[in-house]
Amino acid sequence: MKPAIVSLCLFLFLLHYSTAQSCVSETFSSNRVYSSCNSLPYLGASLHWNYHSSNGTVDVAYRAPQSSSGWVAWAVNPTGSGMIGANAFLAFPGSNGAVTVYTTKFSSYAVEASDVKDENLSFPVYSKQAEYANGYYTIFATLELPNNSTKLNTAWQASTQLQNGVPNGHPTGNNLLSKSNLDFLSGDAVSAGGNSRLRRKNIHGVLNAISWGILMPIGAIMARHVKVFKAADPAWFYLHVACQCSAYIIGISGWGLGLKLGSESVGITYHKHRDIAIALFCLATVQVFALLLRPNKEHKYRIYWNVYHHSVGYCIIILSIVNIFEGFDILDPAKKWKHAYIGVIATLGGVALVLEAVTWTIVLRRKSRSSEKSHHGVNGANGYGVRQHQVA
Repeated sequence: MKPAIVSLCLFLFLLHYSTAQSCVSETFSSNRVYSSCNSLPYLGASLHWNYHSSNGTVDVAYRAPQSSSGWVAWAVNPTGSGMIGANAFLAFPGSNGAVTVYTTKFSSYAVEASDVKDENLSFPVYSKQAEYANGYYTIFATLELPNNSTKLNTAWQASTQLQNGVPNGHPTGNNLLSKSNLDFLSGDAVSAGGNSRLRRKNIHGVLNAISWGILMPIGAIMARHVKVFKAADPAWFYLHVACQCSAYIIGISGWGLGLKLGSESVGITYHKHRDIAIALFCLATVQVFALLLRPNKEHKYRIYWNVYHHSVGYCIIILSIVNIFEGFDILDPAKKWKHAYIGVIATLGGVALVLEAVTWTIVLRRKSRSSEKSHHGVNGANGYGVRQHQVA
C-alpha cells in the first residue's frame, strides 16, 4: 500500500511540475525570445509574449500541434468571449505549399469559406508571420492591445477541416472550451471552466493510469507468476490482494472524479471512454466482492471460481489499458506522458513474458519429478513392478 501511495504522490508532483514548466523550454526560430508564456489548457497549445507598456503593444508567438495539412488559429476578442467577435490570426497551408497567415474577424457561428479572408482587424497589427516545423504551427505577430487593456479574452483553435483552401470548421469537445481571459501584464489566465478544471482532469487521468493501468497488471503478475516460487507462499497472495485493493480504491476515486467532470461538461460526452469506465467499475466491483465467495481449494466448485476470477481479471486489465489511451486522446497532454505510459506497459509486458517462461520451466520440472516418483512407487523395489518371491 505504501509504495502505491508514494508513487501516486510522486506522479502528481511531476505532472504539476511538468505542466508549469512545459512552455518555458520551448524555443523559436530567428532566436526569438519571450519573457512570458502560458501552457494553454486545451489542444496542446502554448502562448508566448513580450508586453511593451510604453506603447501598449505585445509580441506574441502562438504554437499548437497539427498536421501540415491542417490549420491553427489564435484570436483576441475585444467585445465578448469565444468565436463571435473574435479577431483571429489563422495559419494554414497555402496553394504554393508555404504557410499562409490570415487576419480574419468572425461575427457569426455560421461561417462560410467565403467569409474567411485576409482583412484588417479592429486593432492595429504591425506584423504577422507563421511557420510549420516538427509537427507544430507557430504564429508570430505584433499587435496593439485593444483599448490599451492588458486583460483580454482570447481564443484558439486547431483543426484539419478546410474548404476551398481556407480553414472552415473544427471538432467539438475541447475545441469549444479553448478560450481564456489573459492578463498580458501579470501573465494570469483563467480558462473556460477555470484552470482548476484542467487540474482535476489531470488528476483524474493520473489516478486511473496508476490504478487501472499499472497496479492492476502488477497484481496480476504477482498472482500468475510469483506464486510458483514456494518461498513466496503465502506472501504472493497478500501482495496480490494489496495491489488489487489499492488499485480498486484509487481507481474508484478517479472514476468518481470523472463522473463529476462529466456532469460539469453539459453537451460534451465522450461515449466510448464513459462506457468502458462504467463497465470497468462494474467488473472490478464484482471481482472484489467475489473474494467473499471464494471456495476452499478442495471444494469441487473452486475450479469454476478460478476460471471466472482469471477471465474477469484479464478482461479488466485489457479494458483499462484501452480506456487509458482513450483518455490520452481526450486530455491531449504532452506526448512524453503517453510515451512514458507505453514504456511502463511495455516493461510490465516484458517482465510478464520472462516470468511466464520461468513459470512453465518450473512447473514442467516439478511435473517431471512427480512423474518419476510415481513411476518408481508403482514399479516396486526391483523396478519392474513385480516383487521378488522369498526363497524358503
